[in-house]
Amino acid sequence: MSRINKNVILALLTLTSSAFLLFQLYYYKHYLSAKNGAGLSKSKGSRIGFDGTQWRTVKKFIMLTSSQNVPVFLIDPLILELINKNFEQVKNASHGSASECKFFCVPRDFTAFALQYHLWKNEESWFRIAENMGFQCLKFESKDPRLDGIDSLSGTDIPLHYICTLASHAVHLVVFHERSGNYLWHGHLRLKGHIDRKFVPFRKLQFGRYPGAFDRPELQQVTIDGLEVLIPKDPMHFLEEIPHSRFIECRYKEARAFFQQYLDDNTVEAMAFRKSAKELMQLAAKTLKKLGVRFWLSSGTCLGWYRQCGIIPYSKDVDLGIFIQDYKSDIISAFQDAGLPLKHKFGKVEDSLELSFQGKDDVKLDIFFFYEETDYMWNGGTQAKTGKKFKYLFPKFTLCWTEFVDMKVRVPCETIEYIEANYGKTWKVPVRTWDWKRSPHNVQPNGVWPISEWDEVIQLY
Repeated sequence: MSRINKNVILALLTLTSSAFLLFQLYYYKHYLSAKNGAGLSKSKGSRIGFDGTQWRTVKKFIMLTSSQNVPVFLIDPLILELINKNFEQVKNASHGSASECKFFCVPRDFTAFALQYHLWKNEESWFRIAENMGFQCLKFESKDPRLDGIDSLSGTDIPLHYICTLASHAVHLVVFHERSGNYLWHGHLRLKGHIDRKFVPFRKLQFGRYPGAFDRPELQQVTIDGLEVLIPKDPMHFLEEIPHSRFIECRYKEARAFFQQYLDDNTVEAMAFRKSAKELMQLAAKTLKKLGVRFWLSSGTCLGWYRQCGIIPYSKDVDLGIFIQDYKSDIISAFQDAGLPLKHKFGKVEDSLELSFQGKDDVKLDIFFFYEETDYMWNGGTQAKTGKKFKYLFPKFTLCWTEFVDMKVRVPCETIEYIEANYGKTWKVPVRTWDWKRSPHNVQPNGVWPISEWDEVIQLY
């Protein structure tokens, strides 16, 4: 019995020793060697975080687009913000030089890239190759909104978005289209009934909740986490555009219906006015852009855009709105330097400011400055003969982009409320006689300027 016990004990000791030896080998392989050889592993390419799903997905996507000569550029807000904070470091990085994954390994559901559609030559073959490389892709397309006013072309579909997944990460490819005015536009990403809502977390998408418009970015190639990618040369400007990029399309079908009911004025005088008004607006936009001043289409100019996608020929002027907080003291001199002399100035910066400049062929540029109260916004008016003040009330509004006379310009996002405040529910019916002191639905008396202040608040030229 004693002998048997010794054999059992010996066997147990042998098993224990073997198990301990195996544990030591495992510990050394997976912990000590990784820890002690960290410096060497970097030189061999096993850099920190570079085996992550996100980085590998982005790498494979860049390989795919490069092989097909598809010039995509990075627009992901989170990554661009990180790049902007470390811009000098990124610009000086060389291919494969990164020792740590700092950008493409940041936890997120999507990485967003963009593509200018006119540069995409082989869309269908790209889509097939992507699937052959293991990507699962969804394509989102819709009718080109610019063709809504042309019956024969209104059914033409254009690609708007691609979403491609690999493993647990997704790449969102936003398709930008060129528009008149040298800017880029992307469409709304609409989920149709047959699309699997669980394919990706669509609600987390940074682009596609609504159509968007962006300045055409100048691009530069940089190395990020060892990968060569194109990014906007001015990342901060692109980032600042994103929250204010919402785009409203002109209502082409409604405009066509309007002209079926009310014939368009194509007289020589009307056509000459439209041409002069367009040139005046383009010059005003260029001048205000140099000053860094936001503006939007207001009054009759806004009504013409919304109702008939054009300039109202009998309006005889161009109307723009500017928030008073965006006023700059050199705005008058800037317009005069641009060849637009001041015609009149009413009000003060702190109350009811209004400027009017004289364009060519007796076409005026009227600029109304808007003031914000707790529950509404307003702009002022002054009667030169009497010094009476008037106030035009508007519900609060935000600004969106649109296209008008071959330009990217702002309009109130809440357009119908804005127009109805000024013109009432009957705004669809043309009105040729308009008294700015009585006709607007939102006008109300606002007192009288003191005679002692007339020289300051009423300046006629």
